[in-house]
Amino acid sequence: MGLGVIGGQVARVLLDRQESLAAKTGSGVVLKKIKVIQQDLSHLKIKDFEPCLVTIDEDEFFNTPGIDIVIEAIGGEQPAFDYLSRALSSGKHVVTSNKEVIAKHGAELATLAREHNVSLNYEAAVGGGIPLIMPFQRDLAANEIRGIYAIINGTTNYILTRMSREGIDFDKALGQAQKLGYAEANPKNDIEGIDSRYKLAIMASLAFRSHIQPEDIYCEGISRLSSRDFRYAREMGFEIKLLAIAKQDNNDIEVRVHPVLIPEEDFLAKVSGVYNAVLVEGDLVGKVTFLGEGAGALPTSSAVVADVIRVAKDINSGFGCRFAIKIECGKGIKPMPEIVTRYFIRMNITDSAGVLAKIAQVLGDNSISIASAIQKEADAANGTAEIVIMTHLSQEKAFWHAINELNKLEAVKEISNFIRVEG
Repeated sequence: MGLGVIGGQVARVLLDRQESLAAKTGSGVVLKKIKVIQQDLSHLKIKDFEPCLVTIDEDEFFNTPGIDIVIEAIGGEQPAFDYLSRALSSGKHVVTSNKEVIAKHGAELATLAREHNVSLNYEAAVGGGIPLIMPFQRDLAANEIRGIYAIINGTTNYILTRMSREGIDFDKALGQAQKLGYAEANPKNDIEGIDSRYKLAIMASLAFRSHIQPEDIYCEGISRLSSRDFRYAREMGFEIKLLAIAKQDNNDIEVRVHPVLIPEEDFLAKVSGVYNAVLVEGDLVGKVTFLGEGAGALPTSSAVVADVIRVAKDINSGFGCRFAIKIECGKGIKPMPEIVTRYFIRMNITDSAGVLAKIAQVLGDNSISIASAIQKEADAANGTAEIVIMTHLSQEKAFWHAINELNKLEAVKEISNFIRVEG
């Protein structure tokens, strides 16, 4: 279902590698029908396939005899969710690359799969061709997962890499990404962290055996970052990344997506360009890292077709629903105001004696201690200076209270930016 960039590549692999797929599954894997939307009929990819394979009619697609597996590559929440529900309810195994549907409706679809003894497979929904879902479901199952730290969006990582290496601002780096095809014409889902939020919801639900919805996850994008943030961060020994973070502490789950400063010697700080990386920490395995190109037709089709192969082998062996998550009750989402981290603060202040003492007083009154404070640039004409403050560990709600108090100080002209610090 769907014949766009991903769907077209998957269909091509299924047709071109029939002998190889038969050898790997123990039986033939036959492409029976392709469901497209009306406007796709004029698409060049349609001409690559026999007319009898293609339909725009939903009922014709689902009523085609002999379909065991439905592959969904439409994207978006609707009509994909309705199609996936219909497929599972009619006893068909499902393979999908749709992160939004799985993040929002994964638990509901998994219930349908169990009820009808079929499988729900979505390896391609997170990390493209990087194996992530199956390791969470099988290879790491003996572990209590303590944390997930992920660079899981290639577009934002490319933009941040350009800003760091070339000293350019966000708008210029975004333009480069769009010119090269790494960013969409409307890049909101990527640059505002929404794509990473969907993917973290899926990973955290698997890792912590809990139903975590995208709206449970605090989300902040990269559009307010400046070239100055990168320059000062590097001077202090840090890189800036958009990180998806999930931690489990007793019965509390902490889930958030936002820019962070990471020490430059850390592995994740070195992940550049369109690459994705996911670091998982388990109580038995320790730290394991998954790295690769997280998007694109070829890596994503690799994951989709691998799911098809696995399902075909299960059908031949008589297996139905496997790797279903058992949701554990009693775990709550830690409110963002209660998280504890360090902070990088960049602000513009009056260049006069005693100002730093007033700022330190406000921070101290909110139990925030200063690790370092450095004056970076002065503007003699306007009598102002830019300073960068790095704090020790502080609670988020205390930090926000301090920011509100600092904004009231006459000597503070602007709080230009703040970034949380990890690692």
